[in-house]
Amino acid sequence: MLQESLEQGRTLTDAALDRLIPLETQHPVSIHKAMRHSVFAGGKRLRPVLCMQAARMIAGSLPKKIEELGAALEMLHTYSLIHDDLPALDNDDLRRGRPTCHKVFGEALAILAGDALQTQAYEVLARLECPPEARVRIIEEIARGTGTLDGMIGGQVVDLEAEHTQPTAEMLEYIHRAKTAALITASLVSGAIYAGAKDAEVRKLRAFGQSIGLAFQIVDDVLDVTQSSEQLGKTAGKDTAAQKATYPALFGIEESLRKADSLVSAALEELGSFGERAEPLKELARYLVERKK
Repeated sequence: MLQESLEQGRTLTDAALDRLIPLETQHPVSIHKAMRHSVFAGGKRLRPVLCMQAARMIAGSLPKKIEELGAALEMLHTYSLIHDDLPALDNDDLRRGRPTCHKVFGEALAILAGDALQTQAYEVLARLECPPEARVRIIEEIARGTGTLDGMIGGQVVDLEAEHTQPTAEMLEYIHRAKTAALITASLVSGAIYAGAKDAEVRKLRAFGQSIGLAFQIVDDVLDVTQSSEQLGKTAGKDTAAQKATYPALFGIEESLRKADSLVSAALEELGSFGERAEPLKELARYLVERKK
């Protein structure tokens, strides 16, 4: 069932991305080639899958055209990866097993490709086929999840400022909750809103997302020090080399994995009231801490 959920989500998202992002032959071709290079480099499409499964749990079946919401989330995620990999930030040469955008197209086009994907995402969100009130709530939710107040950009800033320092547990949790968990949470919540979720259901999915998002990043930190670049599809050991604030650096590998397991257990409890309908999301939560890349 898990593999089926992942594969269906990937297939639907890729088809929507292919339809929504201008073709490489469309003028100006250089920017569209750069955008497509990074978007179609592979990837798990985790955020769109979580979005779709949250919507399916609320509605009982996959709502019409929700893959467009998933595609917008993936555009935002990819824009963040392009910019994270730039020399001014994490300075990485490898992403999803391929050379990073700036290594292929240069820094200027990579910056613009990230900008373009962010802009395109909001154009797609503005056209979502759901009630106007839901559309506005979704846009607000995603903008907050990617912004500076407890969102992705805020987390990235604190992550940069924490390099070469001795971070506290509180600082580390803020970085991970903002940099990674916020967009994962927004993916789940926006999928639920698209499907017509009640406020109480949204609150449960928000709590679920905050827990599994933090668990996901803890496992990511562990994999960075236990897996090879070939296994990860990105440069292994980068966090250690840059003296980044990570859970393994502060707590060690075993304690970090215990923390991730505990977070997933707390997340699963949040879905108890949904009964059998929550099983696919629960499977995804377990997958996040058991994955190897």
